[in-house]
Amino acid sequence: MADPFTTTIEKLRGTGFFEFLLPFMLTAAIFYGLLRKSKIFGEPEKNVAVNGIVALTAAFMVWSYPVLAGVSFVDKFPVFFTQAMSAMLVMMVGLLITSMFVPPDLPEKITKMLDKRLWIVLVLGILIGGGILISSGLINLFFPTGPTFGGVSEDVIMTVSVVILFFVTILIMAWSGGGGK
Repeated sequence: MADPFTTTIEKLRGTGFFEFLLPFMLTAAIFYGLLRKSKIFGEPEKNVAVNGIVALTAAFMVWSYPVLAGVSFVDKFPVFFTQAMSAMLVMMVGLLITSMFVPPDLPEKITKMLDKRLWIVLVLGILIGGGILISSGLINLFFPTGPTFGGVSEDVIMTVSVVILFFVTILIMAWSGGGGK
């Protein structure tokens, strides 16, 4: 017999909870936060209702597309978020281990270095995000036939992407003087 959590998750899956409601709530919250931060409609404290209505409407429009187009995100989102969380945890553990061996003023040095080379962080973020997008299968939502470049399979593309990311990281560390000098 299945445990109560499995039964509950299966029943929620049958009602569209994971396919529509959770992504809708996440998208609405992101839109609402962006509207408050951007202050498009004026001061956020005075326009809570306007920001809320616009965020809910935009989120509903975004998440009506999969229903109208017949596309399913259910199988792809859990993989994407799990891989993204795993990547973040690996980076956090790496920073924790590194912090045991580096001087205490390292955050200040990193902040000064990143102020000058913000584009490096952006490129790494785009490479990591793109790798997670490809490996989770979400890329197939943008390219339904699958990304084939000259008949090369997705596994080969992913392996080459990881190797390139590895070498780019090493080059950036060597170029920025992060090699323990």
